[in-house]
Amino acid sequence: MADRPLKVLLDGTPLLGARTGIGRYTASLAEELASRSDVDTRAVAFTLRGWRRLRHVLPHGARARGMPVAARLLRASWLHSPFPPVELFAGRADVVHGTNFVLPRSLRAAGVLTIHDLAFLDAPEELAPSDRELPRLVRQGAAQARVVCTPTEAVAETVAERLSVPREKIQVTPLGVDAAWFTGRPPNKETRERLRLPSEYLLYVGASNPRKGLDWLLKAHAAAPELPPLVFSGPGPVHVSGRARHAGYLSEVDLRNVVAGASALVLPSREEGFGLPVLEALACDVPVVCTDIPALREISGGYAHLVPYGDVDALVAALREAVSEVRDPSLSAERRAHAGGFTWRRCADATVEAYRRAAAK
Repeated sequence: MADRPLKVLLDGTPLLGARTGIGRYTASLAEELASRSDVDTRAVAFTLRGWRRLRHVLPHGARARGMPVAARLLRASWLHSPFPPVELFAGRADVVHGTNFVLPRSLRAAGVLTIHDLAFLDAPEELAPSDRELPRLVRQGAAQARVVCTPTEAVAETVAERLSVPREKIQVTPLGVDAAWFTGRPPNKETRERLRLPSEYLLYVGASNPRKGLDWLLKAHAAAPELPPLVFSGPGPVHVSGRARHAGYLSEVDLRNVVAGASALVLPSREEGFGLPVLEALACDVPVVCTDIPALREISGGYAHLVPYGDVDALVAALREAVSEVRDPSLSAERRAHAGGFTWRRCADATVEAYRRAAAK
């Protein structure tokens, strides 16, 4: 095995459809892996419809494998049996990597599982009906995987404690910031008109599920009419009115422009595993306000305004401070340098180390 590339099978299902954080993680990791000579990367999609699209969204050098099968049926089977093994869909591999909480069952391939966070353990009622078995699947995958990957030390500690995973079995693989974010520019007039953006705005980027704290954000924003309007970007419904609007899901180019033009980015989550928008905003030299929780403290590195979750007055004060912040060239350079320490190559290096550890056991 040392004389040939590791054969790695990646769960590419998150690459299909509108990409939120896990989709962007999987896409960027796949691109880095495809450029390496020490791994031979294939990807498989577990979906009844649209699995053929996988070959069109993979980077050059990564091959697609798969067959039409409903993920719901696969998960139900994998809870009770090692069949059908992933090799049936994609051929033999040294390592199979579950990129999205669930470890595909295999005959011989060593398992590596990425657990992005454990928010669902405290709020299982917020899971979609199709994900009701996710807690059991994650616990099972964490036990069966030879290596568990997490995006932060904060999640690593939580996984070790709550899933009884030995800490030495966990590999931290921090996410990265694409180089394009460091040259992000505010939207021009045409883009502002097309997206119906105000001249100044606060920005939230992400999905609209309950753990994201959007009700708290809307309450704080309504309590401070002097703040700029609030813009939401991301998939899912957001019920807004007054000085708030939903821009919907944006392309990567539009998203960079919209972030770069914001007065401040705000991430009011109750729980996060990483918080990629925080680093992307710092790369654009945009002030950040986020919740004072372990993962966001870890990745923001002291360059964000941290607020206790649910404290409306504290959130209002932090937003006011961020909006009125005087741009300091030395602080701008420090923000960018901090964000620049998070690269997808670093993520891939740590992930390949996890593959090697798993294959060697």
